[in-house]
Amino acid sequence: MLDRLNEDFRFYQQALSLRAQRQEVLSSNIANADTPNYKARDFDFKAAMQNAMEGSMRLQDTSLTLTSARHIPAKAVSQGPTDLLYRLPYQPSMDGNTVDMDIERVQFADNTLHYQSTMQLISSRIRGMQTAIQD
Repeated sequence: MLDRLNEDFRFYQQALSLRAQRQEVLSSNIANADTPNYKARDFDFKAAMQNAMEGSMRLQDTSLTLTSARHIPAKAVSQGPTDLLYRLPYQPSMDGNTVDMDIERVQFADNTLHYQSTMQLISSRIRGMQTAIQD
């Protein structure tokens, strides 16, 4: 039973994590809209979600702190769950910047809407489980 719940919530956890990561990328694009030669970045959410659910998503890079010379050094290195791609500009600018603020705003709003709807789904599922437990 717990495995089934864990798998169900794993999907939502991965979706929220990727949406948050995408929000950071889009925010970076918007923040650098006036930076010369800045190239707008984004990633394919669908492909990233498929990779995450297939188990190819790993934790962030970590290393152990050694407090003794006899400790074995260990390090975990992972590839990011997403491949950041460069966005192709519809109308290139003279300074080499490829950020189109209209596209970035739409993508930012769309990503925010998906993030919030996923949070509402999780909340309703948890409320449903609480109701079932109380009855």
